[in-house]
Amino acid sequence: MHNIEHRFATEWRASGRKLSGYAVRFGVETRIGNFVEKVSRCAFDATLASGRDVLALVDHDQKSLLARTKSGSLRLRTDENGLAFDLDLADTSLSRDVLALAERGDLGGMSFGFTVPSGGEVWQGNVRELRAITLYEISVIHSWPAYEGTSIAARNRADDDGRRQLAIMRRYLETL
Repeated sequence: MHNIEHRFATEWRASGRKLSGYAVRFGVETRIGNFVEKVSRCAFDATLASGRDVLALVDHDQKSLLARTKSGSLRLRTDENGLAFDLDLADTSLSRDVLALAERGDLGGMSFGFTVPSGGEVWQGNVRELRAITLYEISVIHSWPAYEGTSIAARNRADDDGRRQLAIMRRYLETL
């Protein structure tokens, strides 16, 4: 598959049999290893306009499907704050478990899996701005982000620190 990167956020709400919140916050600088990253407001425009089928998963596990845009059970949109989502939970044991944990406030947050197409990022010194993102999935995360309160990612910056961060990310994902 692609070298999909992942990011974490911590805002969501449970209401009835739905979850909603933000998988991404725009313009928020996040320190990752030896660089800072932020997502621009237009980063998801092409993906959302394309009609690409985006999945809602648990912990990035493709076998733990909660919803998808193709069926209409996942709805994505951008606003001034970020990439917002609404998802309808099916009557499954997985969905009931996620909902129960969300209602108690026990979930770690949200994450998203993406790639960056050619020309989709701009570097200014040690700041990476993501201006175009191909979104594959958003995920409900049970535990906590590797980088407390901000993000976790398999990076594509090819330097020693980036390779070290990628190794940390892989080890972390293996524990999920």
